[in-house]
Amino acid sequence: MLIVLGFPIALLLSWFFDFTRYGIVRTPDEKPVSEIAETPDLFEKSIAVLPFADLSPQKDHDYFSEGVAEEILAALAKIDGLRVAARRSSFWFKDKKATVKEIADKLNVEHVLEGSVRRDGNRVRITAELTECCNGFTLWSETFEREFQGIFALEDEITRAIVDALKLKLDIVAAPASRLVRSTDAYDAYLNGLFNSDKGTEEGLRRSLVFFESALEKDPQFARAWTGIAKSWLWLADAHVRPLEAYSKVREAALNALKIDNDDAEAHVYLAETKRVLDWDLDGAEVEYNRAFEVEPNSTPSNYFIAAFYAARGDRDKALAHLQRISKIDPASLWVNNAACELYRYFGLYDEAIAAGERAVQLDPAFVFGEPLLAALYREMGRFDEAIALYEKAQSLDARPAFGLAITYARMNRRSEALKVLGAAVASRGDYTPGDAIAHVHVALHAHDDAIRELERACEERSSSLHLIGIAPEFAPLRSDNRFVSILKKIGLDPDKVFAASPITLRNSAAGDQSPSLPLGETDAKRQ
Repeated sequence: MLIVLGFPIALLLSWFFDFTRYGIVRTPDEKPVSEIAETPDLFEKSIAVLPFADLSPQKDHDYFSEGVAEEILAALAKIDGLRVAARRSSFWFKDKKATVKEIADKLNVEHVLEGSVRRDGNRVRITAELTECCNGFTLWSETFEREFQGIFALEDEITRAIVDALKLKLDIVAAPASRLVRSTDAYDAYLNGLFNSDKGTEEGLRRSLVFFESALEKDPQFARAWTGIAKSWLWLADAHVRPLEAYSKVREAALNALKIDNDDAEAHVYLAETKRVLDWDLDGAEVEYNRAFEVEPNSTPSNYFIAAFYAARGDRDKALAHLQRISKIDPASLWVNNAACELYRYFGLYDEAIAAGERAVQLDPAFVFGEPLLAALYREMGRFDEAIALYEKAQSLDARPAFGLAITYARMNRRSEALKVLGAAVASRGDYTPGDAIAHVHVALHAHDDAIRELERACEERSSSLHLIGIAPEFAPLRSDNRFVSILKKIGLDPDKVFAASPITLRNSAAGDQSPSLPLGETDAKRQ
């Protein structure tokens, strides 16, 4: 389950997306590049922008070299007729032993841009090379050297050169005043904030807030610094900070960003999340999600937050449409594949869920980013030994017991082991654990009163993952409980609609327990 990770769905869905002065753009152990699934072309021409190498004397400007690559990627993403591989997919190949041709094949792009940045004092030297991967020819390469104050013009110059080489039209108009960065010092602090927030650790996230706030001190009208603050608090929510506190800060920052730039897609996503989590205003949240999609239709977060939102509401067709769209846009993203495994499972699409889950394990073999959601799928299919093996491998590497393992033991009627793992999982998460995470285990243990109590606590504390309990098959045994139905209504869901989107039958598990299974009419092949 998304919530048994001990992280909010918002955190899971926002671990790896990034933004630049142009808008939303879409590192685990090495794995053979051949294992990353390909995806079909969506547009006539395509390109992947790899992270630029840091060649600075002290090797201390990695944040800046990555930031330059992201800026160019974001600018290219706005060009009609050009498909740009999402940031997370292309940046996954950083430090991987892969040729440009292999990267192009796995991301299914025709061209790859790679480069390096050397920053020494106030001087910046950028070398970039564009390769046509079908034949290995270099279409364009150039080295630029400028004062740091000219970095924005330099990024635009590189973008223009790439577009000319691809024989596309480029219409770069002057940015609106709200998007202009008035201070290069503010921009430098902002890039440092992005770099630290992308680490996903509590230390990195809190450090990113310092940089974003520093950017605002240098330029109070720098809207994207406010968006960065909203992003960092969103990641801190549930995992490190209680949601009521964190999401209040997310709302404040998102609103401040939108006051300066109402076309900031990420800020609309974050505001949508606060309406969903704090207010249970799902209609208002939908308006904000759709506004983000209108502004940035090809971004990872715009599509995936909407997919999860519609899944929670029981809008199956809309959820699957956005899920399939983002799987094409961002094929090598860990979080896209991990969460896709979960959402497909909710809808009983086990073949798709297995494919996505296996890709996620390939992308994160060390389980750096939480429980393997493929294990939950194995459990729901009755493949308990495989589920336990995955959970235990994750725990051996991460040292944090998995709520999913407790659920698996409960399903196997190994009650004492389930309770032991549950206690350890709660203890490992400090003074706060989302009530809905604990409730999952209580349902599996048939302790329905305890489950309802934890769900009511989750309501009071505004757990960000609470809206998924209606569609999650783990909660199917509570669907006939009026208390459970009342909770769904209270948080803005239509129980009948949600239940209909994920019809559940009950079958006997190998251990004699009853557990949710596939909808009636699914083929036996999907039970294997």
